[in-house]
This record gives sequence, C-alpha cells and structure tokens, in this order.
Amino acid sequence: MSFPANEPPVDRPPVTADVAPPAADAAEPAAPAETVEGVRQTRIAGLRLPTESLRAYTMLFALVLIWLVFHWMSVTEESPYGLFLTAENLTNLLKQMTVTGVLAVGMLMVIVAGQIDLSVGSVVGLAGAAAAMSQDWGLVPSLAVAILVGVGVGALQGSLVAYANVPAFIVTLGGLLAWRGMVLRLSRGETVPLQHPVFISLGRDLLAPTIGYALAALAVAAIVVTNLRRNAARRRHGLAPSGAGATAARIVIPSVVIVAFVAYLNTRGGVPIPVVVLLAVALVGAFLMRNTTFGRYLYAIGGNPDAARLSGLSLRRHILAAFCLLGALAGVAAILHTARLQAATPDAGTLMELDAIAACVIGGTSLMGGRGTVFGSILGALIMASLDNGMTILGVQNSTQYVIKGAVLVIAVWFDMLGRRKG
Repeated sequence: MSFPANEPPVDRPPVTADVAPPAADAAEPAAPAETVEGVRQTRIAGLRLPTESLRAYTMLFALVLIWLVFHWMSVTEESPYGLFLTAENLTNLLKQMTVTGVLAVGMLMVIVAGQIDLSVGSVVGLAGAAAAMSQDWGLVPSLAVAILVGVGVGALQGSLVAYANVPAFIVTLGGLLAWRGMVLRLSRGETVPLQHPVFISLGRDLLAPTIGYALAALAVAAIVVTNLRRNAARRRHGLAPSGAGATAARIVIPSVVIVAFVAYLNTRGGVPIPVVVLLAVALVGAFLMRNTTFGRYLYAIGGNPDAARLSGLSLRRHILAAFCLLGALAGVAAILHTARLQAATPDAGTLMELDAIAACVIGGTSLMGGRGTVFGSILGALIMASLDNGMTILGVQNSTQYVIKGAVLVIAVWFDMLGRRKG
C-alpha cells in the first residue's frame, strides 16, 4: 500500500523526513566514508577524520576567515589597525549573538526531532512585552512571566503538532502571525521602556575582570575533566584512548584560546553578562542532547520516526517537550533582547526565527532531522552575528544585508542536502 509523500503511514505526528526526497541518500559518496569504532569518519588526503569534527573545523575556519576579511576591510585612515577585531567591537558582537545563540539551542532540539518553529521571533516579542509590562511586580516575577509566556506558547503549539497531528510548519506559521498580533495588542503599538536597573544590566553590563578570569579557569577545568573522562570511558569499553599528544592538544589549544580571549575582553571592561547566560544555556543544552536519554530519543525520532515508534518511544511526549524547551529559551532570549534595548518594542524579534534556523543549519544541523550539535548551532549563531556586525561596520545597506543573509541560508541548506546525498 502506498501513502502520500506528506502523510505518515501511521497515526503519529508528521516530521520533516516524511517529505524528504525519496532519492536523498541514493547518490554515491564523493569522499570515502567509513565507520571506525562506532564513529563515522571521512578520509581526506590519506587522513581519517571524524565527520562531525570535520564539519566543526570547517565552520571554525570559515569564522576565522570572515573575521579576518572584515577586519582587513575595516582599515581606514581614521582606524589604520582596523575596527572589527577590536575589544570593543568583539564585546558588541557577543552581545548581538547571544539572543540568536539562545534561540538556536532550542531550535536545534526541535529540528533534530524532525520539526520546525517559525514563530520564535514573535514569541520573543510577546514574552519581552509581557516582561516589560510586569516589571512593577519586581525583577523575579517579570523574568518569570517572560519564561512562562514562552513555555505556554511552546506547549500550545507543541500539543497541536504532537497530538492533533498538524504539521509544525503550519502551526508555527500561524503562530508567527498570531503572536505578533498579540504583541501589537498588548503594547498598543507603543514602546514600553524598562525601568529596573538589574533587568537592564542582564543585557548590557560587563563582568568584573576577576570574575571573567574565574569563569575562564572553570572552563579550562571543565575541558581537562571532559577529556580525561572521555579517555577513561574508552578504556572501560575496550577502546583505545587518544594518545598523549592528541589529548594535550584538545586541552591546551581551547584553553589558551579561552584565556586569551577573556584577557583581551578584560582590556576594555570585561566579559558581557549575556555571554555567561548563553554559555549556561549551551552547557545545559549540550548535556541534554549528548548525555540524557531525552536527547538521544530526539535524535532517534528525527532520524527515523517509525523505527522510534516501534521501539516504544513516545513521539508525542518528546516532541511536546522539545517545543516547551524552545518556548522557555525564547523567554530567556526575550529577556536578553529587551534588556539590551532597554525597552520592549512592537517589532521586537522580527525575523529572529530565520536567524535561529540559519544558525542551526550553518552549524551542521540537518533540516530533515536526526543530526546536529549545540556547539555547531552556537558557532552558526556567531557566524550570522559576525556577518551582521561586519556589514554594519562597512556601511552596507540593509537591503543588501538581507540579500547576503538570504543567500547564506540557501547555500547552507544546499550544502546540507549535498551532505545527505554524499554522507
């Protein structure tokens, strides 16, 4: 019996893979790929590299190249040493990317589960307006209102997707319009200024240099522990651990980069508070996706929903949970965005959903579901923010910026489809 391409053969929530091209994986791989000790690897010039690591290295190289190009293009007579890589601009860049980064972590969970959310930008605007209008209740209640609004929207949309079997694209496209209308109704089309100084500091202030160094030390300690535990786990499972040189490189290189970056930012005030919030969200998100059954189930649902259902997984419950988590993170993003602007505006969050989706795809997340990492999504958010920041410094017109960002998104999806055919 045959079924329409856009309808699942059983009563379950529809996922993106249901409309995947039937020959998406039929082509022969261009680069030899193999699985060694359970890890998919790609052979390049006689070297075998983990495929996921290869994607990450490629994105890191692209980010460094973007930074160098923008810094070189920002050299002027008034700024003979360039503007882009100055400590002040990097601080602004990090503040800009935190909102997209927080949204990208939640969007990753939804996309990995084979779904999509086009409404998060409107949810950011709605949650930000709710927080600003309830600031007279106190700091904690106003922050809680933003997160509760996000969770409520995520629960409503997730229920329609998971239990009513309405495609996520339709549900969230309707939400994009409906929640934007709610923002306009609540704010009456007017800007709502923030008055609470602590609320404002969450999006604008910098940490003291000593706190920045303390956080860098914690990050270095986490890198050391993670690598040592990784080698210990490989020994327990009878696998060869990484050599001393490789382990040292995994510890020393990122540790030096982190300490140097914090020291550089401390020369102009310190690490922005929103960056700390983003790091906390990223760490929790990475733990959920890599070290819990919930995260593994999301990958299974997005990769092969029918096999996941036959294995006894509750697709509906996990899809609903993914939308609720995205809603909560949309509330966090709304807090950071509203605090940075010091006001809730009627158009807050416009097109943020596209930035979040683009960040995920650029970072290696497959729109078909079942593949993606938190690290890649954060890296993609940093690339998107770097493009915005660099083009603004160079005085590129808004119309041209939209064209370039749209082209980047299309190219990223194209590479994702090539990866599916060749991987």
